[in-house]
Amino acid sequence: MATIEMVMPQMGESIIEGTILTWLKREGDTIEQDESVLEVATDKVDTEVPATHAGVLKTILAKEGEVIGVGMPIAIIETEDENGDVTENATKASPKQENVTSVGQQKMTPPNNTVTVAPSPMVLEVDDTRFYSPLVRNIAKEEGITAMEMATIPGSGKDARVTKQDMLNYLATRSERSAGSGKSNFQPASEVQGGDEIIEMDRMRAMIAQRMLDSQRISAHVTSFVEADVTNMVLWRNKNKEAYKQKEGEPITYTPFFVQAIAKAIKDFPMINVSVEGNKIIYKKEINIGVAVALPSGNLIVPVIRRADQLNLVGLSKKINDLAARARNNSLTPDEVKGGTYTLSNVGTFGNVMGTPIIVQPQVAILAVGTITKKPAVIETPTGDVIAIRHKMFLSHSYDHRVVDGSLGGQFVKRVADYLEAFDLNFDF
Repeated sequence: MATIEMVMPQMGESIIEGTILTWLKREGDTIEQDESVLEVATDKVDTEVPATHAGVLKTILAKEGEVIGVGMPIAIIETEDENGDVTENATKASPKQENVTSVGQQKMTPPNNTVTVAPSPMVLEVDDTRFYSPLVRNIAKEEGITAMEMATIPGSGKDARVTKQDMLNYLATRSERSAGSGKSNFQPASEVQGGDEIIEMDRMRAMIAQRMLDSQRISAHVTSFVEADVTNMVLWRNKNKEAYKQKEGEPITYTPFFVQAIAKAIKDFPMINVSVEGNKIIYKKEINIGVAVALPSGNLIVPVIRRADQLNLVGLSKKINDLAARARNNSLTPDEVKGGTYTLSNVGTFGNVMGTPIIVQPQVAILAVGTITKKPAVIETPTGDVIAIRHKMFLSHSYDHRVVDGSLGGQFVKRVADYLEAFDLNFDF
């Protein structure tokens, strides 16, 4: 028999840690290679993690709810391979963990106890003995927090571990102290009445809440509005939706029309397709458009259509339908919710005429499309102006005023509206 360390896998280039949601197998269970063993949540998406080897799940090293860095051991698998090497797998997955002892040298603990692996290179060198996750260390580095200063930050996590929220709370009060404002940063407690019900935020809602606050803090939000006459688009869809469904086997919504118009406008105004890093503007060559999808829980997730400018209307429709369906079934992969360069949010789905969307970081702009309504409008004709019933909608374009001026932000959303208004009624799918 040989024992193999199963480690937290790398689930995307930007993923540095994951939260253990549920163990699908128990200690002593027989497992096959590539069989799902546990569910892990990252800051991108929830996903199942397969077994790296076939054998018996001998020891679970990470409890449900624990946050584990990529490359850290989460379980021990006992295999039939006599030549197995317990340290080889961990070394390949995380070459920086020089001081992690092999399982053969570790003292096994009873089930449900946490095994603490000595991650010397992963620990920020401070006067205290707490472990700092890679995410916390990155925040400290970006904000210029010294090791001595880190030791003074109170932690709300297990064993007083400093969490991301602890860091953000500290940075907020730190900025106020530096400015000498003397203001308190605490959030006033809500008054709870006798009939009130207290509901704990689920993990995704808490993550969304934090990201919205982060984005408002980072970007100087400005919103421009344009009303578009989308009569041609509506008439074409009404005329062709049944034939399209019969031919393609699925319905066509308005979303692919919006994505196509956005992709065309980005090509006309490429400085919308950027991100900001410090004092540097990073121009993105690929046009990867995220589409916000409402989940059954009421939360939102933003799967990404990569190289959207290279897909025709039918290709966009199929891609959007697939991503939306798998988003609602919680079957997206981490790679499918990262790398977006621009985002679309359809608030018209909820009957809203317009909105002021919050930018998805590190992007610099987001477009919200409202509901399509019939309105009387003045139409110019060769024989004079007439009043006609038209299908109209509002486009709300929020952009980061640090790098996108009003002229660019306004011209971009007007160009999107122009493309929607000019949709060809004779388009043949």
